Amino acid sequence: MAEEENGGSTEALPPPPPVPLNFSPAQAEPEPVKKKVLRVPMARRGLGSKGQKIPILTNHFKVNVSNVDGHFFHYSVALFYEDSRPVEGKGIGRKVLDRVHETYDTELAGKDFAYDGEKSLFTIGSLPRNKLEFTVVLDDITSNRNNGTNGNSSPGRHGSPPNETDRKRLRRPYQSKTYKVEISFAAKIPMQAIANALRGQESENSQEALRVLDIILRQHAAKQGCLLVRQSFFHNDPKNFADVGGGVLGCRGFHSSFRTTQSGLSLNIDVSTTMIIQPGPVVDFLIANQNAKDPFSLDWAKAKRVLKNLRVKTAPANQEFKITGLSEKPCREQMFTLKQRSKDEDGEVQTSEVTVYDYFVNHRNIDLRYSADLPCLNVGKPKRPTYFPIELCTLVSLQRYTKALSTFQRASLVEKSRQKPQERMQILSNALKINNYDAEPLLRSSGVSISSNFTQVDGRVLPAPKLKAGNGDDLFTRNGRWNFNNKRFFEPAKVERWAVVNFSARCDVRGLVRDLTRLGETKGISVEAPFEVFEESPQLRRAPPVVRVDKMFEEIQSKLPGAPKFLLCLLPERKNCDIYGPWKRKNLADHGIVTQCLAPGRVNDQYLTNLLLKINAKLGGLNSMLAAEVSPSIPMVSKVPTMILGMDVSHGSPGQSDVPSIAAVVSSRQWPSISRYRASVRTQSPKVEMIDNIFKKVSDTDDDGIMRELLLDFYVSSGKRKPEHIIVFRDGVSESQFNQVLNIELDQLIEACNFLDEKWSPKFVIIVAQKNHHTKFFQSGSPDNVPPGTIIDNKVCHPRNNDFYLCAHAGMIGTTRPTHYHVLLDEVGFSPDELQELVHNLSYVYQRSTTAISIVAPISYAHLAATQVGQWMKFEDASETSSSHGGLTNAGPVTVPQLPRLQENVASSMFFC
Repeated sequence: MAEEENGGSTEALPPPPPVPLNFSPAQAEPEPVKKKVLRVPMARRGLGSKGQKIPILTNHFKVNVSNVDGHFFHYSVALFYEDSRPVEGKGIGRKVLDRVHETYDTELAGKDFAYDGEKSLFTIGSLPRNKLEFTVVLDDITSNRNNGTNGNSSPGRHGSPPNETDRKRLRRPYQSKTYKVEISFAAKIPMQAIANALRGQESENSQEALRVLDIILRQHAAKQGCLLVRQSFFHNDPKNFADVGGGVLGCRGFHSSFRTTQSGLSLNIDVSTTMIIQPGPVVDFLIANQNAKDPFSLDWAKAKRVLKNLRVKTAPANQEFKITGLSEKPCREQMFTLKQRSKDEDGEVQTSEVTVYDYFVNHRNIDLRYSADLPCLNVGKPKRPTYFPIELCTLVSLQRYTKALSTFQRASLVEKSRQKPQERMQILSNALKINNYDAEPLLRSSGVSISSNFTQVDGRVLPAPKLKAGNGDDLFTRNGRWNFNNKRFFEPAKVERWAVVNFSARCDVRGLVRDLTRLGETKGISVEAPFEVFEESPQLRRAPPVVRVDKMFEEIQSKLPGAPKFLLCLLPERKNCDIYGPWKRKNLADHGIVTQCLAPGRVNDQYLTNLLLKINAKLGGLNSMLAAEVSPSIPMVSKVPTMILGMDVSHGSPGQSDVPSIAAVVSSRQWPSISRYRASVRTQSPKVEMIDNIFKKVSDTDDDGIMRELLLDFYVSSGKRKPEHIIVFRDGVSESQFNQVLNIELDQLIEACNFLDEKWSPKFVIIVAQKNHHTKFFQSGSPDNVPPGTIIDNKVCHPRNNDFYLCAHAGMIGTTRPTHYHVLLDEVGFSPDELQELVHNLSYVYQRSTTAISIVAPISYAHLAATQVGQWMKFEDASETSSSHGGLTNAGPVTVPQLPRLQENVASSMFFC
C-alpha cells in the first residue's frame, strides 16, 4: 500500500548496499564566501604645482604635545536618584560631577577630569580604583515642586518670590536632592595615538584621543558659563548679540576643534553664530516676536507655543524656572488655594481661595502694573500648576532659538554677522586670549600648548579658464567675473509660443516685454511677441495659492490655441511667496512648461540681462562655454566619453522631522560638453542623507532608479556613446559618512550601469565637496580676501587623505569660505594638477551667473533642484500624491510621498532656476 502511494509501483525496490565498517563519510566543503572588501578613502598621490605661488595665513593654530608617553583613561558615568531611578534629564550631569569633584577630591587622588556632560569621563592617568561610587547632595532651590503659587501648598513654599522666612525654609534639607554616581573604567587611550595620526596612521584610538582634547575645551567653556552647541561656545556678552527681528538674536561665539594636519596637530578656531531668544522681560520678547503694539494685542495661543520650555527668572528673588504653559484665566481671575501659616483649633492647616493677583499685591506687597488682565506663566506640573504674573518674569540669556528663520531674519543675520578678513583675524586673536587655554589644568597635564600665531601655508592662484561667447568672441574674466556687454550668448535660444502671467504685481507689463525683447536681440535671442498677458482677477487674490494657480491655468487653457512653450510669471511682492511652489509644480510636473518667475522691483537692464541668462539656459541655449570645450582639450575628459554627476540631498527646515528629504542628481549631457546638465529628483525618508534610490530594481528588466534615466540621456545626447569615465561630485556629507558614499552609493551606481549592460564597467572618480567647515584663509597684511582661484593642498590638509581647499570665487562680502574637496576614489588616474584644474573649470560653467561660483556647477545645480523642487512638497496634500513608498527613520516607519516626475523637456533643461 505504501509502495503504491509513493510511486505507483507494485515491485519492491532492491535493498541498499551494506556500509563498510571502516567507512568515514567525506565532509562537504562549504562554498567559499566572498568577503566584500570595503573601500576606504584613497591616499594623496602628490601635490599640485600649477599657478602663481602666494603666502596665505589660516585660522589653524599650531599645537605641541609633550606628553606622548601618557594615557587618557576613559570611564563611563551613571547617575541615579536616591531611589536608584536613573537620571534621564540633560543638563544636571555637570553640576553633579562638579559636586563629586569638590566633595571627594581625596578619593579621586586629587585628579582633574574632563566630563562630556553625559556618560563619558576622562582622566590623565588612572583613578585609584576601576569602579567608584559616590553620593552627593545638590541644593534644589529652583524645584518647581517646592516654589511658586500652587494650590496644594503654603505661600511660604509657593506663590511668589520668597520673602526672608521663605529663604530660610529653602535652605532646609527637603529642598535638596540626593544623587548616586557610579564611575566605571571603560578604556585606556595612549596619547601616542595622536603622534601616530600625525604620521597618517589614524586609528580609533587617535580619534578618541582628539575627542578627549575637544571635551576638555568644551568643559573649559562650560566653566565660563558658555552656551555649548556641539564644538561652538557662546559667551553671555551683549556685545556679541545682534537683533535680527522677531525677538531673535544672532549670538556670535567661537568654534574650536583639534585637527590632525600635514604640519602636525592644530587647533582650528573660527567665528560661529547661533540663534538665541531675546533675554529680558517676557512681555518684551512676545511683543517683538509677534510684532504687536502692546501686551494686550498678543495672540496668547501662539505665545503659549513659543514660550513652552523656555527658562525664566522671577523677581525679586531671582529664582529660575522652566515655563510649562499659561494660566487659563487672567491674573486677576486665576484662583489658587492658599495655605495659612497658622492652624485652627483642631490643628488643621487653614486654607483660603485667592487670585494670583490678590496674593502678590496684597499678601506680598508687590506692585503689578499691567499683569492683571494678562495670563500668568505656569512653571509647575500639569496637575500642580505654579503661577507667576508675567511682568515678574524675565527670560534667561543664551537660550537657543531652533525654529527656521524667516527670509527677513535670514537676510538680517547675514548682514549683521559678516566680518571682513582683517576684522575676523582680530576677533580670532582675541578669542585665544579670552579663552586662556594655558590656564586649563587638564591641557597642561596633557602637555598641550597652543601657539597664538596663525599658521602660514603655501597657496597657489590658478589662472581663470578662457571662456567663449557667441560668434567665437572671447569673454574676458577679471577677478572671477565677466559680463556680456556687446557680446552675444554662445548658443541663443528662441522665445516663442509664450505668454505673461501676472499675479497682481504692480508693473508696466508692456514696457517689461518691450525691454526684454530689445535686450534679447542684443544677446542673439529672438523674442516673439507674447500670445497674451493674463492678469489675475482681484477677487482671487485672497484665495489659497493652489486655487489661484489652478484658476490661472484654466484661463490659459481657454484662451491659448495650444500649450505654451514658456511662461513669464510676475509674482506679487517677493519671489519666495506662497504661489511659487504650486506654480512651479503645475508647470514642470503637470504640463512640462518652462517658466521663469520674477518679482518686479527695480527692473533695469542689468536685472533683465540676468533674467535672460536663466531663460536662455532653460530653453536649451548656452550663455558661455569653456574654450577647452569648444576645442576639446580637457585632460582625461575630452578624449574619453565622460559623464559628470552632481549629487545632493535637501532636508526640511529645523523642527520639521516629518517632511520628506529631496534627493537630486544632475548629470552632464552632450559629451564632450561639461556645461550642459539635466536633473533627476526623488523623495526619500526624512533626514536621511544617503541617496537610497540611485538604483531601484522593480523587475528583472526594469530599474526605476535615478541613474537609469540619466545614463540613457547621456547615451542618446552623446552620439550613442556610453560614458567610460563617471566623475561624481557629492555634496552635504560629513567625514564620518565617506565610507557610506564609497560602499553604498557607489555600489548603487555600479549596479545601475551593470543593469543596463553587464559587460560595461566604467571607471569612477568620487569627490566630496564640503562648505560646512571652519577653515578660513587670509592674505597677510592685506585687507582683501584671497584672490579667486586660490588653492591649498598642503599643511592644513589631511596628513594622508587626498584633499584640498579651493576659493574659486571672488569674496566680495565678508570673509571667503573655501570649498573643501575630498577625493575619495580615482580609478581614472588624474594627476593632482589635472584634477584640481577640472574642479576649478567646473566653477566657471554655471549658466545662471557671470561669476565663478564657490562650488562646482554640478553640485550647485543639484542643490537648486533639491531645494526648489522641495518647495512643492509644502503644498502637497498627502491624499493627492500619486503613490508612496515606505521609509524608516529612528521614529519608525513613515510614508514618503513620491514626487511627480518632471516632464522630459524640462528635466533635460536647467529647469531649476
